[in-house]
Amino acid sequence: MFAAERRQLILEMVRANGAVSLRELARVVQTSEVTVRRDVRALEAEGLLDRRHGGAVLPGGFTRESGFPQKSHLATAEKTAIADLAANFVEEGEAIVVGAGTTTQELARRLARVPGLTVVTNSLLVAQALAHANRVEVVMTGGTLRGSNYALVGSGAEQSLQGLRVSRAFLSGSGLTAERGLSTSNMLSASVDRALVQAASEVVVLADHTKLGTDTMFQTVPTDLITRLITDEPPAHDDRAATELQALADQGVQIAVAPGGTTNSGGESPPSRPQRRDVPLPGPRRQGPGLRSAVALTEPQGNERARVADLRRR
Repeated sequence: MFAAERRQLILEMVRANGAVSLRELARVVQTSEVTVRRDVRALEAEGLLDRRHGGAVLPGGFTRESGFPQKSHLATAEKTAIADLAANFVEEGEAIVVGAGTTTQELARRLARVPGLTVVTNSLLVAQALAHANRVEVVMTGGTLRGSNYALVGSGAEQSLQGLRVSRAFLSGSGLTAERGLSTSNMLSASVDRALVQAASEVVVLADHTKLGTDTMFQTVPTDLITRLITDEPPAHDDRAATELQALADQGVQIAVAPGGTTNSGGESPPSRPQRRDVPLPGPRRQGPGLRSAVALTEPQGNERARVADLRRR
C-alpha cells in the first residue's frame, strides 16, 4: 500500500472513531507501528489530526466520543487483560457499582461467577452480561437510555443513586491524566459517573494505555479520589504513558498493571516488571474499607496469574 493510500485510510479511521491507537492503525493498514507513527506525523503537519501518545485523535485538543460499535473493536486484548485483573479485586458478598463502557462490560462477564455479589449499574451491557448469573444480584438505576453506549443517564439515574453506599466503584472513561483525573466526552455520562463515585468508598479506574495522557471535555473523577488504576503494559516506546503512570503514582494512585495485553511493533512481549512493589500513599486521602496508609498488592492466584505492578513514588 502506497503512503498516500495508507494516510487516507488512517485519516478515515480517525474521523470515524474520534481516537484510534497506533496498534489498531497498524493492524488495519497492515504495516508497522513505526511506519504508522510517521504517517500520523505527516497528517498532523497538515492539520488533519492530532497525535496523542500511542494513537491519533481528531484535531481540536479534546477527543469526541466514539459509539459502542467503534469502541468495542479498539484495544480488545488490553481490555480483556484489564478485566481479568480487575475481577481479582472483587470479593465474595461485596456490593459494588460498575459504570458504563466496553472495558467494564468485559469485567462484568467475569463477575458472573462471584457468589453473593451485588452489582449496581447504569449500563444495559453490564446488566446483560450478568443477567443469567444466579448468584449475582443486579440493581439498575433509572434514567434515560443513551443509545450510543447503552447507558442510563440524566436526573433519573442520578437520583436513584442518592443514599447508596457500596465498597467500590469500577469506572472507565475516554481519557485519564494525572493533572485532571478521569474524563469523558459526554456531559450526561459524566454526571452519572460522578454520582457513582459518591456512592463508593473506593474508586477503581479501568483504562488501557491509549487513554493515558488523553484529556476530554468533562471531568468525572479527580485524581485525588482515584484509589486504584488498572491498566495494561504500555509499549516500550511509549514514554508518555510511562510518565503519566509515574505522575499518577506520585499523587497516591495505586497502579495495577495487567500483563499480556500489549506487544511492541515486532510482536514480542513487553519487558517484564517486578511482580510486587510497595507504595506509600502520600498525604491524606479518602479512607475506605481495605485502604491503608501503605498498600502491598499481592499477586492474585489462579491459572491465569495476573502481574500487579505498584509503581514506587519517586
